Amino acid sequence: LEASVVPLGVLTFIVLAAILLGITTATESAAVGALGAMYLASYAKYPRPVLLWSVIGAVAIGALGWLMRGDIVTTIVSFCLGGMFLGTAIPWMVDLLTKKSLLQNIKESTFLTAKTTAMVCWLFVGSALFSAVFAILGGQRLVEEWVMALNLTPIQFLLLSQAVIFILGWPLEWTEIIVIFVPIFLPLLAHFQIDPILWGVLVFVNLQAAFLSPPVAMSAFYLKGVSP
Repeated sequence: LEASVVPLGVLTFIVLAAILLGITTATESAAVGALGAMYLASYAKYPRPVLLWSVIGAVAIGALGWLMRGDIVTTIVSFCLGGMFLGTAIPWMVDLLTKKSLLQNIKESTFLTAKTTAMVCWLFVGSALFSAVFAILGGQRLVEEWVMALNLTPIQFLLLSQAVIFILGWPLEWTEIIVIFVPIFLPLLAHFQIDPILWGVLVFVNLQAAFLSPPVAMSAFYLKGVSP
């Protein structure tokens, strides 16, 4: 249990800490997370070569980072990334030259990643078309007039919008909610003088609660699918 849970927990902490500390952007941190996952896979199969090349890469790239910038943050980041990169790349290259299974796994993972990315991109295309048609047909105006007619206070509007998002979180995925339903509420935030960042944070926290709540509880299905 410790061998499977602890490394993934450390990797998750590193990815989030890199974003929160301003070391990397969200996209760059995702790349670091992917590299870390590849490193863990390499270590599980070739522990000794990975450790050897990790030490070599950490010392070489860490020294290079110190010579180029001279600050402690750059040196630490270079040290970690250098160790992860060489510890992953060299054993993988050796494996690719001697076996064909790794190449097949890379092809399959690349295809699945492209498939998932294409699906998400088409969701954004569909949501943009939906929002445009919804606005042209007057749907946005009807929603605004309905909300204005309720004479809600900012707190009441905040509770109403979050209640709608919570109910939608039962049967729908987060992508459909974010790209289709959230834009309906966004134009009303300025009228009620609600900070969009605060509202967005509440939406994400609210969705996590919705995914765990009956009657649908999408996250429960995911956990059931991976449980022994």
